[in-house]
Amino acid sequence: MTSDVVALEPIVTPELPQDIETPALIVDRARLEANIARLQAALDARGVALRPHAKTHKSVRIARLQIEAGARGLTVGTLGEADVFAAGAIRDLFLAYPIWAVGAKAGRVRALHDETDFVVGVDSVGGVERLAAAVRGARRPLRIAVEVDPGLHRTGVEDPAAAVDIARAARRSGLAIEGVFAHGGHGYRIGGREAAARDEVGTLEAAANALEAAGFDVPLVSAGSTPTMLGAASGRVNEIRAGTYVLGDRQQWALAAIPADGVAAFVAATVVSVAHDHVVLDAGAKTLTKDRADWLEGFALLPGYPAAVVEKLSDYHGVVTFPRGGPRPALGEVVAAVPNHVCPVVDLFDSFLVLGSGGHPERWPVDARGRSG
Repeated sequence: MTSDVVALEPIVTPELPQDIETPALIVDRARLEANIARLQAALDARGVALRPHAKTHKSVRIARLQIEAGARGLTVGTLGEADVFAAGAIRDLFLAYPIWAVGAKAGRVRALHDETDFVVGVDSVGGVERLAAAVRGARRPLRIAVEVDPGLHRTGVEDPAAAVDIARAARRSGLAIEGVFAHGGHGYRIGGREAAARDEVGTLEAAANALEAAGFDVPLVSAGSTPTMLGAASGRVNEIRAGTYVLGDRQQWALAAIPADGVAAFVAATVVSVAHDHVVLDAGAKTLTKDRADWLEGFALLPGYPAAVVEKLSDYHGVVTFPRGGPRPALGEVVAAVPNHVCPVVDLFDSFLVLGSGGHPERWPVDARGRSG
């Protein structure tokens, strides 16, 4: 058992207006802003830049709060997200995803390259060739970053020598090498954060050293995940791309990647049916999603009823069971649910209901909702 397994403080939810229309995606503004400030300060103290991943919030307004606090720019996962944030006057964008730039996507890459300070991730020579064709004739080279695999085994090259081959292909094609990046997603397990962070740092340093030995400058050494956001901010790593930290969710709290008061997003749901052994919420799979790590029980956490289990989800129903004789919400009661994984939940809503101190709730749009391509 590693030292990142700790006792967890209970999550306390903000007071929810009982007259709101549910299901609703609630954001506590004070917690949101505290999350932004906390990570920015921690990375500033280490001399490491923050480029948060906007796939979590998909919000131009939240992105601006992050940049105003000191973030260097944004990470995005799709061209659609990049389009939305570019339209919102956010110009420093890193697409940390190995897109295949053909057809309409090639034209969109060219437009973003012409209009913004754009960096694109690659992990193959073929991907480099498609990007080079997309920006042929541009007034300046497109910048690319080579993805390396720190142990997640999703995308990224496993061998530093392969990173050199990709960089050489990029240089032959007229592209500019920005550096290397990795995603320590294998840290999404209990007790795995510290090891995953070490894997990120070691893999990135090996790739950066190999590129330098081959004659390339490596200004960017970028790591990214909320579980490893502080552990990986060491060695040669000079940028962190965490995303979920800004809103928090049950998974990050259970991993001890964020504090209990770092959970800033909740789904408000109403008890619409009561039976002898369960209640039913008006929040189902099309609100909470069926995302569940194998080390979590149920599909969400009800902090007001911590012994409850959100046991089953259908499209619009959430079935919640309780220990025999334990407290349970009444018919018509509005409860707060903490999603297991907030990123896909955000993409199911048109807007956040943002709760401030002493004021009326505000509606903030989820600007990049559905922009998955």
